[in-house]
Amino acid sequence: MAATQTETLVGIGQKVFYKVLIAISICHFLNDMMSSLLPAIYPLLKSSFNLNFAQIGLITLTYQTTASLLQPMIGFYTDKRPRPFSLPVGMGATLIGLILLAIAHSFPALLVAAALVGTGSSVFHPESSRVARMASGGQHGLAQSIFQVGGNTGLSFGPLLAAFVVLPRGQTSLAWFSLAALAGMILLTGTTRRVGKNSAPSTTSTSRPISRPQESRDRSRF
Repeated sequence: MAATQTETLVGIGQKVFYKVLIAISICHFLNDMMSSLLPAIYPLLKSSFNLNFAQIGLITLTYQTTASLLQPMIGFYTDKRPRPFSLPVGMGATLIGLILLAIAHSFPALLVAAALVGTGSSVFHPESSRVARMASGGQHGLAQSIFQVGGNTGLSFGPLLAAFVVLPRGQTSLAWFSLAALAGMILLTGTTRRVGKNSAPSTTSTSRPISRPQESRDRSRF
């Protein structure tokens, strides 16, 4: 009998698209910076709207439900139907949420604003992670690290900006941060176009059969 073994060769040394990785990391910085503003201004909201701790908790629940629990469902959908242009759309939701948060005059408006900011973050993360992987050229650890640096830096800058910009100037100053969301939308639009035209090379595999020499039997005739 003949036995056949298949060896899978994985391509290595592919080109890393650093421009795409840096752009998506900057957008990650902007997204997480804007998202971290909300919990940082809880003292301001509590005093301005006379909120109790239950209402503060409800704002947190609304934000986390849209930002965290919605994220796996969006990731599941975009894995099956990639939507790179959903990135600027998600950032647009954050922009609207920040403007609404700046002009809100009631507790329900705060909840809607928190939901919009959370939805924007939820749309951003799954698809941006996929774009970072596409641009990795097979160096997934490096790409994910560059992507995460932007997000972690944004999380640390948000509370500082809230302390030095929002708290001294009041709730309406949150509208200025919508400019960051607008910059993110422009950058993400250019990035998704680049990805669409020049998709990063993914690791490909080719199958090369390795045949084991078939044992031949000598037949003797008598």
